[in-house]
Amino acid sequence: MTFLKTILIILLVYYLLKILVKWFGPKLFSYAAKKTEERFRENFGGFNNQQHTNEEKVGDVIIDKKPPKRNASSKKVGEYIEFEELD
Repeated sequence: MTFLKTILIILLVYYLLKILVKWFGPKLFSYAAKKTEERFRENFGGFNNQQHTNEEKVGDVIIDKKPPKRNASSKKVGEYIEFEELD
C-alpha cells in the first residue's frame, strides 16, 4: 500500500510542477530576458556614444598600413639525413 501512495505522490508532484511551469514559465523567462537586456545596456550602452566622438574630420588623411611581415626562419634548414632501420 505504501508503494502505491509513493507512486501517487510522485505523479501528483509531477503534474503540479508541470502546471506551475506552464503558468509561470513564460513570466520567468520574460523577467530573465528583461534583466539580461538591462545588464547588456548597462555594460555596452556607451559604446555608440564613443564611436561618434572618434570620427575623423573631413580632409584628414589617415593611412592604415601594416608593415610587411618578416620571416624569422630562413629557407636553409640543414642537410637531409636518411636513417635506416637496423635489424
